[in-house]
Amino acid sequence: MKVRSVVKLSAVALASTFVLAACGAKGSTSTAKKQSVNFMESAEISTMDPSKADDVVSMTQLSNTGEGLYRLGKNSSVHNALATSTKESKDGKTWTFTIRKGAKWSNGDKVTAKDFVYSWQRTVNPKTASEYAYLFSGIKNADQIMAGKTNYKKLGIKADGNYKLTVTLDRAIPYFKLLMGFSVFFPQNQNAVEKYGSKYGTTSDKMVYNGPYKQEGWKGTNLSWKLVKNPEYWNKKNVKMNTINYQVVKDSSTALNLYNSKKLDVTTISGTQVAQYKNNKAYVLRKEASTFYLQLNEKRKIFKNKKIRQAVSMSIDRTQLTGKVLADGSQNVNGLVSNGLAKNPSTGEDFAKESAVKSASTRNLTEAKKLLKEGLKEEGMSSLKFTLMADDTTAGKATNEFLQAQIEKLGSNVKVSVQNIPFKTRLTDSSDGKFDAVVTGWGADFSDPISFLQLFVTGNAQNNGSYSSKEYDALIKSSNTTDATHPQKRWADMVKAEKVLMNDQAIVPLYQQATSQLWNTKLKGVVYNTAGNEYDYSKLNLTK
Repeated sequence: MKVRSVVKLSAVALASTFVLAACGAKGSTSTAKKQSVNFMESAEISTMDPSKADDVVSMTQLSNTGEGLYRLGKNSSVHNALATSTKESKDGKTWTFTIRKGAKWSNGDKVTAKDFVYSWQRTVNPKTASEYAYLFSGIKNADQIMAGKTNYKKLGIKADGNYKLTVTLDRAIPYFKLLMGFSVFFPQNQNAVEKYGSKYGTTSDKMVYNGPYKQEGWKGTNLSWKLVKNPEYWNKKNVKMNTINYQVVKDSSTALNLYNSKKLDVTTISGTQVAQYKNNKAYVLRKEASTFYLQLNEKRKIFKNKKIRQAVSMSIDRTQLTGKVLADGSQNVNGLVSNGLAKNPSTGEDFAKESAVKSASTRNLTEAKKLLKEGLKEEGMSSLKFTLMADDTTAGKATNEFLQAQIEKLGSNVKVSVQNIPFKTRLTDSSDGKFDAVVTGWGADFSDPISFLQLFVTGNAQNNGSYSSKEYDALIKSSNTTDATHPQKRWADMVKAEKVLMNDQAIVPLYQQATSQLWNTKLKGVVYNTAGNEYDYSKLNLTK
C-alpha cells in the first residue's frame, strides 16, 4: 500500500492489522443495531491529507474514510463508486465521468466534479510538495506543472457543472482505471481545506470524509483512534460495521496476548508464533506486492561507489532473514518488483523472474569481500562505517540486528551502527536525506511493474538515496510514452530498466513481505488486494 503505495512503507509489519480497542473494549460486539471490532496498526498515522499521505497506515485510513471514482474489488477489479458511468476516447486520451448525484461530505456539502478538480490541482501544485504527485504524470500538463513551468490550474481536468468530469491525457496510460481507485486521486472538499489551512488532515476533526467511515479521536500524535460509520455516505445502507477501534501495538507478543484474551479481533504473528498457529482455523497468510530493501544514500561518499554497494548486498543471507528472523511467510525476492505482480503479455512469464539479476540478491561473501576491498581502495578509504536506520517495531529491531551482523562479516574494518526510530520519524528523515542506509519498503499502488520502477527515476520524491541513471530514465520514459500503447515493447522497456537498476545495485533487495495473521473467524467481508489500497472495510461484517 503502496502504498505510497507502499506501500505500502514501514520496515516491518506494515499491513493493517486488527487489535486492542482504543476505548478499552473487551473484544468485538455484534447486535442487530451495532457492530464493533478492535483493530491494530503497527505504526502511527503520518497524515490524513490525501495529497501528502505516502504510507500504508495513513492510506488504509484514507481509503476507508474517503472514496474516488472507483472502488477496487477482489483481484483489483474496478467498480463504480462516485463515477456512475465512464466514456473513453478511442485514442485513450480523453476520459469522461458522470459523477454520482446524492453523494455528500460528512459536513453536509455535496460531492461534485469540482471537488476532483480542486483535489488534483492541489496535489500537483509544487507548493503542496506531494510525494505522490508523480502518479499524475501523463495527465495533460502534469509534468510541466510539477517542474514549475506551468500553472497548476492548467492540469488536464475540468468540471462541466456538478456532475460531469473530463480528464485529458498527454498520452494513453495503460493502468489509468487502477489509478482512479487510489486515494491520492480522491476528491477533496475545498471549504474544509481552506477552513483548516495548515492544520488540514493533521487531526481527525480537521478533516471531512466522503467514504464509508469517519475518523474520530486521532489528535495527530496519539496511538489510538476509531472509525465510525459515516451517516452521509451514499451507500451507508450496505455498511454493516458501526465502529472500528484502533490502537498502535508495536510488540508482537503483546498483540498476541491481547488476541488470546479476546481484546482484539485480528493480530499479526511471526517467528515461533507462526509455527504454533499455522494450522489454526483463524490463521491467514496475506501475500503482498511489497518489497523491502536497503536504500543507500549515494550522497554519502561510501555509497557513491558501486562495488561497495554490491559488497553490502552480497553479504546478506536472505534465506536466513526470511526463514529464521522474520519467519512470517515473507519470501526471498529477485529484485525491486515483487513476485506475482505482473506477467509478460505474450509468454506469461513473471516479471520478477524475467528481469532477475541473480548477483544483486544472492549472498556471496567471498566476492563481497573482494568488491569491498576494491571499492574502498578506489575511494581512498580503509574502512566502512555507517549507521543503519529502521523502524522501532519488533521486526524492525530484529531486521536491523541481523543486517548489522551480516554486513560486519565483511571484515574487521567494517562497523555498522543501528538506529531504530518511530515510523513517522523514519519517513521524515528518509525524505530529508538524513540517513546513511535505511531499511524501507514499497507496496505497489497498482498491479503493474511501473508502480515500483518509477520510484528510481532521477528526482522522484521517493528516490531518497539519490540514484541517477540516464539509461534507466530513458527506458522508463519510453515505457510511459512511445511504447505505452505497445504492450510487448513497454514490457521489454521495463524488464531492461529493472536489470539496469539491479546491475547498478541502486538498492539492496531484502525480501517480499507477507503477513501472517490470526483473524476472528466471525469477521467476514474484508476485501484485500496485494497492490494499491490494500484493505477495504466497506463490506466488513461480524457474523453471529
